[in-house]
Amino acid sequence: MAEELQPVFSIERLYVKDLSLEVPNAPQIFLEQGDPEVDMRVSTASQKLEEGIYTVDVTVTVTAKLNAERTMFLNEVTQSGIFRLENIPEEDTQLLLGVACPNILFPYAREAISSTVTRAGFPPVLLAPINFEAMYQQQQEGNV
Repeated sequence: MAEELQPVFSIERLYVKDLSLEVPNAPQIFLEQGDPEVDMRVSTASQKLEEGIYTVDVTVTVTAKLNAERTMFLNEVTQSGIFRLENIPEEDTQLLLGVACPNILFPYAREAISSTVTRAGFPPVLLAPINFEAMYQQQQEGNV
């Protein structure tokens, strides 16, 4: 019976749910010079699949523009995971889904972005780490 009450947090599966790359101004964009402006957007979502099983998505969208008008590329990845969370209080479950799981998924999304952009013929995009705890706090304050 003591085993039933032990908290469980485990990764069941990590996978790429969606991956897209657009280079709308190719091939001309490769002939243009200048430093691109890179914009990154990150969002997270979670959903209960069944008792004790949750899915979490981290979506990263990176857009690079040259001279603030011509899009060099648009790259988006949704990195997902299936996680087992059992015998954990609801408040802690939400914290794990909003902070710990995205922290596990983000390095995979970052690698997918860098790899895809490089394969498209551009220099790699190295994304800075994300503070998912701060994002979670902002979401919680917005829901109050």
